[in-house]
Amino acid sequence: MRARSLLGLMAISLTLTGCIVSTAADVVTAPIRVGSRAVDLATTSQSEADEARGREIRRREERFGKLERDYRKQSEDCAEGSRRACRKAEETYAEMQELLPTIPVERDD
Repeated sequence: MRARSLLGLMAISLTLTGCIVSTAADVVTAPIRVGSRAVDLATTSQSEADEARGREIRRREERFGKLERDYRKQSEDCAEGSRRACRKAEETYAEMQELLPTIPVERDD
């Protein structure tokens, strides 16, 4: 009976030693993991920056497309004699001219 108890205690102590070593290793490496995670969150990778730039360009292109459709409709209404449509067409055209330089041109090589 005593032998079994002694073997049980030895097995438990070996298991606990592994847990203690594992916990100690976790405690020691925790600040490094937290620090590297903070740096990861604080910095933007090149691919993330490229994706954000692409989303912004697509947003501007979509806005320009909407302005272009609005301008075409307003110009038609202006040609039919609507002064209000003429004013709106001028405003829309001005906004298009402001937005145009921010949209990159794709060249056909």
